[in-house]
Amino acid sequence: MNKKASIFLINFFLFTFFLQAQLPVNPKASTEAKALLEYIYSISGKQTLTGQHAAPLMNSVPLSVVHRNTQNYPAVFGQDFGFSYPGYWDGANFRQRVVDEAIIRHEQGFIITLMWHAVVPTLDEPVTFKPGILTQGSSNHLTEEQWQELITEGTHLNERWKSQVDVIAWFLKQLQYANIPVLWRPYHEMNGGWFWWGKREGKNGYEALWKMLYRRFTDFHGLNNLIWVYNTNEVKEGINPHAAHYPGNDFVDIIATDVYTEGFNQINYDTILELAGDKPVALGEVGQIPSTDIIRSQPRWCWFMRWAMPDDSASDKNLLEVYRSETTIKLKNLPWVKTINPRVHYPAIKD
Repeated sequence: MNKKASIFLINFFLFTFFLQAQLPVNPKASTEAKALLEYIYSISGKQTLTGQHAAPLMNSVPLSVVHRNTQNYPAVFGQDFGFSYPGYWDGANFRQRVVDEAIIRHEQGFIITLMWHAVVPTLDEPVTFKPGILTQGSSNHLTEEQWQELITEGTHLNERWKSQVDVIAWFLKQLQYANIPVLWRPYHEMNGGWFWWGKREGKNGYEALWKMLYRRFTDFHGLNNLIWVYNTNEVKEGINPHAAHYPGNDFVDIIATDVYTEGFNQINYDTILELAGDKPVALGEVGQIPSTDIIRSQPRWCWFMRWAMPDDSASDKNLLEVYRSETTIKLKNLPWVKTINPRVHYPAIKD
């Protein structure tokens, strides 16, 4: 966000604060984070922000593709800090570029959301995406004994975990220095069994990991620009309920879910709302964007983020309709945005 955007959000927050401000769970949250969360509350039930993810290798190319197909840019720009070998799709070597790109897009008015496919702390980066490293498997999946070591302060595995998350904290701190609020959704899809942090039940399970990260980032690193998004997988056979691993209202700002196979069914929406109460809800990742009919019938979704590269084929049959609809907010509709056609196209080779 540029200076005008920051001033707008801050004034918006100050105005609504005296009405009934909805504050982040971090009591030291930055003014920008407070203002962004307040804006999200203000659209809840009224409109849905459009969003697009970009893999580390792709940089902002997906934004260009969305614009080519819709003549609009999404309001939310999502990226991942990555984990794999240099130059690969999810290369960890792209992290500084992810930060730099987030700063550029923020200056143009985009809302920034970030995530991180964290490597199991028994291993070092970089890795490939296969069972036991990011996903669960018999060889490197954490045993119960290892899990307890992980969540116990001062142990060898706990210290290894700290060394991992401290790297990511350094990149997020750069965004704080730039006064950029971030929709932060760590350790996602925890109610499924494919990630090493998944289906860890009870107070010493996933809840403990979430709270460890929250405290490491807020209390130790002083990261006050984060809005904490608890991001489940859609409910279906073999998946735990949304609430099964919830760390509590004092540690979560927004509740999101990922939808790939169940077609935005009503039970998924209703159970998310049961858990969220008055908190905003969102579609953290979607395989296909929801239709305008879905958005109208499920109006509490504050944003959706299309994960794959968009195209104009049948797989994106809702794309043009949704980006033309008044039910959705595009970049140009954000109240602080003045330039509706930002420069997002770069030459393949720069001088």
